[in-house]
Amino acid sequence: MASWQFALIIMCGYLILALAIGIMAGRGRGGSLDEFAVADRNLSLLVTWFLMGGAVFSAFSFLGAPGWAYSRGGPAFYILVYTAFAILPWYIVGPKVGRIGRAFRLYSLVGFLQQRFPSKALGVLVGIIVLFASIQYLATQMKGMAYIFHIMTEGRIPFWLGALAAYAIVVIYVATGGLRAAAWSDVFQGLLMILISWGVGLAIVFQLHDSLPALFEQVAEKKPGFLLIGKEGSTMSPVAYTTTILVSAIGFLMWPHLFSKSFSSPAGTIKRTVIAYPIFALFLVPLLLVGFAAIGVVAPHELDNPDEVFPYLITQVLSFPGWLYGLVGAGALAAAMSSADVITHSASLEFTDGVVRNIRRDLSDQTVLRIMRLSVIGIGALAYLVTVFGGQGLIALLLGAYGSIVQFAPAVYSALYWKRATPVGILAGLIIGTATNFYYQIIHPVPPFEIHAGIVGLILNLGVMVTVSLLTRPQDESHWREYLHAPAGNRASKQRNTSAF
Repeated sequence: MASWQFALIIMCGYLILALAIGIMAGRGRGGSLDEFAVADRNLSLLVTWFLMGGAVFSAFSFLGAPGWAYSRGGPAFYILVYTAFAILPWYIVGPKVGRIGRAFRLYSLVGFLQQRFPSKALGVLVGIIVLFASIQYLATQMKGMAYIFHIMTEGRIPFWLGALAAYAIVVIYVATGGLRAAAWSDVFQGLLMILISWGVGLAIVFQLHDSLPALFEQVAEKKPGFLLIGKEGSTMSPVAYTTTILVSAIGFLMWPHLFSKSFSSPAGTIKRTVIAYPIFALFLVPLLLVGFAAIGVVAPHELDNPDEVFPYLITQVLSFPGWLYGLVGAGALAAAMSSADVITHSASLEFTDGVVRNIRRDLSDQTVLRIMRLSVIGIGALAYLVTVFGGQGLIALLLGAYGSIVQFAPAVYSALYWKRATPVGILAGLIIGTATNFYYQIIHPVPPFEIHAGIVGLILNLGVMVTVSLLTRPQDESHWREYLHAPAGNRASKQRNTSAF
């Protein structure tokens, strides 16, 4: 049997197993909105850790990280920096978010913000921004799945079919089982990713080079300055590198799925997850080494895209057996799917709560649940179109998504720590920041001083939010006191007057 046939069988077997785990996890749990959205708010530490880790250990990690190390050099280390440190503020913020979410029975970032800043326009805007950012993020995962199928089967599975087949599995188990299905699938996928990244990653490095010092000596010799930042031969300036880390680190805590995980876990679980979470950064190290190891081994013209370098080494350069093709393919699919499921789930919550529930406020829980499940399918379809017809690489898509999502930071931190913030100020800042980010991403993709577009937008967002808040009428003290000091068990608390579930 040919190697590509082994690979195809193993990858298809993995997809079937992932589907089975996802469906079985949600069986017998009932069809309640609370179960679909936040798994009845009782996920354990292990499941929460893998669920949160899966969101960063993605196609971006398995394919984009080696691709950037291979094509961009030293700037790829930004991935380790933000993965290790971005989560740490959530040790303080996360329990506060979780307590407020449980007190008011919230399911989404939209609900969290609207409970503090009652504004229908704010809810709709947040829902739309999350939708566009999530589609960019999902396109990253779909491209990764498509690359894996295409390369591991030596071109026999076309790009469009590989993306469609893998993501269809995600849509099915997320639409049927909600957060719990995504969570238990991520436990299985996370274990597989860890084994593959360290086992195969280091095997590639030591087959191509005698040692790690020899690897970096060769890179430094072939491409002087390639491993440095802002020096001759470097591919990124210090400003661009620093603001890329900033937009990733600040934006990381603003992804809506982090809020839904905090709503579904007690404070102790959130804190322990934050402490253990940076371990995931260690799993990225061998994947970066794979990209560096390919320098001087794979010529740039041999690849259609640098993101393909990891599977290309497996199939075209090294003499690995066919079953290992399949395991690497399964590991990469697991990485992509473990992010795709949580992002799809949270995007469906935010779109429904932000857009649908602000337009129709009289919907029953069962109707809302049906809309969420249909949203999973619709969001997947839109992301698929971007995947097939869009031309950006994995890291570019990811950083584009972060540029949008980071704009929520002033609103979130003001909700928790600045009593003078007003709904009008929050809305004005979010509009300006998001518009600025999209302007520098799409219309004029050369931001000033090489600052990341998301950071330019965030600076303007913050300035406008503070200014407008100080110029508008402050909220009643009783409102923000009830929000900030509501006990976690207070399920009878007054719901937000716009779009509460």
